[in-house]
Amino acid sequence: MSNGVLKAGEEPVALFGTSADPPTRGHQALLEGLLRLYPQVATWASDNPQKHHGAPLEQRANLLGHLVTAIGDPRLSHKQELSSPWAITTLKRAATQWPGSELVFVVGSDLAAQVSAWKQAKALLKACVLAIAPRAGWPLEPKQLEQLTQLGGRVVILPIQVPATASSAVRQTPDPTQLPAVLLPLLLEHNLYGLENPSPKRP
Repeated sequence: MSNGVLKAGEEPVALFGTSADPPTRGHQALLEGLLRLYPQVATWASDNPQKHHGAPLEQRANLLGHLVTAIGDPRLSHKQELSSPWAITTLKRAATQWPGSELVFVVGSDLAAQVSAWKQAKALLKACVLAIAPRAGWPLEPKQLEQLTQLGGRVVILPIQVPATASSAVRQTPDPTQLPAVLLPLLLEHNLYGLENPSPKRP
C-alpha cells in the first residue's frame, strides 16, 4: 500500500466510474482533485447492480457529460463507452483504449469494503492500481485495506478530501446547494430528483 500516486513516466490514466445519480459537488471535487494528480482522467456513468437508480442511464450520462464540459480541462474526458455494471468489464475496455498505460481505478472510501466482493475481484485488482479517495464520513478501516492487499491489490490512498455530499441524500431530500450549479438548469428542465422550477406567484 502507498500514500502516493504513480511516478511520472508511467503514463497512468485515472478511471472514475459513478452512477452519477445525480452528479454532486462531491463528484466535481473528486474529478478536479484527480486532475491535480494524474495526466489523464476518464469518467463515465454506469448502472450499479446493487442500487435502484433515480434516472435512466442516458440522462445520468448526459448530466455527467455536462459537468465534464463545465470543468473544462482537456485532460478530463467523458468516456461513456467504458460503462458497465461490472468493473472488470470496464477495465478490459480501458486496457484496449489505453494499451501500455497504467490503469488507476478510483473509488471513494465508502466503497472500499465492497471491492473484495466484486465480480472477479482478484482479476480486477491485478489489472489496475486501486486508488481510494477518502470521503468525509467514511473513514478507511485497516481491515478493509488488508483484505484488498491480500487479494493482490496495489492500493494507493489519494491525497484528496471528498465532501460528504451524497447522491442518495439528494434523491431523498432535494437540495440544490449539493449540486454543481451548471447542472441545475438541466435538472429543473427535466424535473429530475424532485427539483422543480418554482411556480409563479399569482397577483
